[in-house]
Amino acid sequence: MSERRATVERRTRETEVRVELALDAAVGDRAVTLDVPNGFFGHMLQALATHGGLGLAVVARGDTHVDLHHTVEDVGLALGEALATALGERAGVTRFAHAYAPLDEALARAVVDLSGRGFLAWRVPPELEASWITRELPFTLLADFFQAFADRGRLTLHLDLLAGRNPHHAAEAAFKAVALALRSAVARRGGEVPSTKGTLTA
Repeated sequence: MSERRATVERRTRETEVRVELALDAAVGDRAVTLDVPNGFFGHMLQALATHGGLGLAVVARGDTHVDLHHTVEDVGLALGEALATALGERAGVTRFAHAYAPLDEALARAVVDLSGRGFLAWRVPPELEASWITRELPFTLLADFFQAFADRGRLTLHLDLLAGRNPHHAAEAAFKAVALALRSAVARRGGEVPSTKGTLTA
């Protein structure tokens, strides 16, 4: 079986992003290299790759003198495009998966469908939605990241924060839950496209 991997470059007047993604890297080959302009965001990408069983390299530059929004969102767009490219026709994938991830008082649930359609359902308690994880990174920006990822990755993602008080814990639980669900959804189970219509790309 061929290894599923992709490289995506995105350049605009606001950002320059390069993502390299490998879905089937062996344990010893799951290298993660991150060069992004925010330490906590890098920490979340590390969690996504580690718990998702991914090989991942991300280099991102952006207009962070404005704020982090363009850069974080564009990484989500590029990562989603890389996922869609690596999955190809999506033949043989498990397709549906869900996972829970706790971090102390925080608990997140992610449900994934590699449906070929980009959709995010994001349910977070209002007090966390209004919080800031760091001085530069509002919690709301995570929703923009996952929206971009789901849209360009052409997957349905339901992400629910079921419990949480500390924004750091809540964010990390969310990324870990998505990682675990994605890892199961992309796993190979056979050769056919798992759809009654025979395609997940049209």
